[in-house]
Amino acid sequence: MAKKKKRRTTKKWYSTKKRQPTEWLVVLPGVLFVLGVGLVLYIQYTGAQTQERLANEAKQEELAKVKKKKEFINQLAPYAQELQQKYHVLSSITLAQSILESDWGKSSLAADYHNYFGIKGDDPDNTKEMTTKEYLNGQWVTTTARFRVYRDYRESMLDHVLLFAHGTSWDHNHYQHVVAATNYTQAAQALKQDGYATDPNYPEKLIELVKTYRLDQFD
Repeated sequence: MAKKKKRRTTKKWYSTKKRQPTEWLVVLPGVLFVLGVGLVLYIQYTGAQTQERLANEAKQEELAKVKKKKEFINQLAPYAQELQQKYHVLSSITLAQSILESDWGKSSLAADYHNYFGIKGDDPDNTKEMTTKEYLNGQWVTTTARFRVYRDYRESMLDHVLLFAHGTSWDHNHYQHVVAATNYTQAAQALKQDGYATDPNYPEKLIELVKTYRLDQFD
């Protein structure tokens, strides 16, 4: 009778023992920590990228605004100087008023009707009725008034200077102090003295504009 051969068995080198739940509890905090650190680093990176992008956009926007302001000044300055030579109204004051009154040419009165100085009128044929703010009895009130309509900014600038040079229909010397001023500070104060604007801070606003944008270089 033949002997039965013994079946050879191969020992497995790895353990088939199942991991116990307690082992996962040991590993899980480490995994979560690594994921948490990665998430924090990702948020910080993307946040820094976003802040850099927003900063660049803000910088570009500011540069665009500065460029537009320079263009506005450079467009009006030559004619302001020409008018100063003829009518003795300082260019710095003409430019500062045009900036303040028209908000750098962006107001509807300036953009639509080329009125850069808020000059009013009575003739319905060459005026437009619009709302405006006036400083009356110690407070700002909204009212309506008729403002002159011009063909372009040069016509508006000329009318503005002629008002100072020739005065009003009831007083030809009404703005004599503005015309006689030898510097922008005197001229700004003279505008308040001669009743050009109702804003009690009008001279200070003009002076600040002249200083900020060095408008006196055109005088």
